[in-house]
Amino acid sequence: MSTVHETRENTVVVIGAAPLRPEDVVAVARHGARVEVAPESLERVATTRALVEGLADDPEPHYGISTGFGALATTFIAPDRRVQLQASLIRSHAAGTGPEVEREVVRALILLRLQTLATGHTGVRPVVVETYAAMLNAGITPIVREYGSLGCSGDLAPLSHVALAAMGEGEVRTAEGALVPAADALAAASLHPLVLREKEGLALINGTDGMLGMLLLAIHDLSMLLDTADVAAGMSVEAQLGTDAVFAADLQALRPQLGQAASAANLRAVLADSPIVASHRDPSVCTRVQDAYSLRCSPQVHGAARDTVDHARLIASRELAAAVDNPVITDDGRVQSNGNFHGAPVAYVLDFLAIAVADVASISERRTDRALDPARSNGLPPFLAHEVGVDSGLMIAQYAAAGIVSELKRLAVPASVDSIPSSAMQEDHVSMGWAAARKLRRAIDGLSRVLAIEVLTAARALDLRAPLQPGPATGAVRDLVRGAGVDGPGTDRFLSPEMEDVAALVKSGAVADAGLGHART
Repeated sequence: MSTVHETRENTVVVIGAAPLRPEDVVAVARHGARVEVAPESLERVATTRALVEGLADDPEPHYGISTGFGALATTFIAPDRRVQLQASLIRSHAAGTGPEVEREVVRALILLRLQTLATGHTGVRPVVVETYAAMLNAGITPIVREYGSLGCSGDLAPLSHVALAAMGEGEVRTAEGALVPAADALAAASLHPLVLREKEGLALINGTDGMLGMLLLAIHDLSMLLDTADVAAGMSVEAQLGTDAVFAADLQALRPQLGQAASAANLRAVLADSPIVASHRDPSVCTRVQDAYSLRCSPQVHGAARDTVDHARLIASRELAAAVDNPVITDDGRVQSNGNFHGAPVAYVLDFLAIAVADVASISERRTDRALDPARSNGLPPFLAHEVGVDSGLMIAQYAAAGIVSELKRLAVPASVDSIPSSAMQEDHVSMGWAAARKLRRAIDGLSRVLAIEVLTAARALDLRAPLQPGPATGAVRDLVRGAGVDGPGTDRFLSPEMEDVAALVKSGAVADAGLGHART
């Protein structure tokens, strides 16, 4: 495991002692944890750098050291032009376009490239490693653009924008968010711009770091959102007078899917000791044979998504242990070309997660819709409106959820099957993993909003079941929503701010915490 220790100022993640853990990446990328490079790592880096410098003096060409790149790999570069070669590589490849990429994604990108540099398999000088670590600690975030990576030969354009900033060129955001020239930010942090030497330009841009960083952030967020989905489903089951009998452990054991069992256990916990559920257990009170699929099959759908996240976590853990570069310095001192920069392993699971996200949102929206339909809600007023006809209640909140779900279905179309050749057909098959990661981030935001609309709806429905009271867990979520300034049933009011407030509770993990009673990490 990687080394993490606490200082009075902040959490510190030590790079190079062992592979990073997913939580290390989240800590640095999202929460600003500091990094340190292990001394033994810098020693490895210095040793392999000596090998590269020996090859630089060799009259025989070596890719990335004394040759051009990609389709120009057969072009020999004289020693006096190699500094220009490395700088030209970064400048030409820093060709991203579109909106700025989020700060947490760029920080994850830098951190993961730093980890690979610190393995000693890339052949860079120690100063390169130290500069990347210092940029993270100074809060310098290079401007990276949305479009430019094909997810093969690494996330070339995004990583080039980072390398360009390390050279003192281009623009960055400071720790306070100000947009400044990279040279000014480096100077303010007492850092000298890098002058890249043989092999270093390639080493800085040949990695799956962007797509991997977004995958790790997605896994972190989805782990919490799937707990939230269980909480929201429990509230809907309770509010719609559904049964918890179908979530019994012995029934789940008949189909030994791990994720399903975990979600069913959450639903049992959420519905435990509910007066509303208890009110209709007697068959003489409730004559319905079984609930609709969106209620009854919640553990099966949420559980399948959990298993998908677990598979993605396995792939991400393997990628975290990788040293992705081309060429790479092997343990026995060879400088060897390879194809490890191809993003297929990461791209596939990013696409797989987008499918799971769309389906979890889809079943959530169906539960919301049932609560608003008097033909299916078991006694609730149409659209949960105060005065039916005069008030529309939550009618259009469901429209919003439906619109998001429709978009999530489009975002579930895989990017990884859509290879486009590049570099004069030298790079003739690419992963599109960066694109898969970008659409997954949008999908996760959509899922959080669909779940928020279900929580908002179920909270109002629970209030409308008075004098019956919700259970301790669902009641805690209802109280959380009310405590955020979202009022209960009543005449129509401006609904959008309330939807945003509940979405913020969902994204923060507060709904999952309130419903399941333990902290999220």
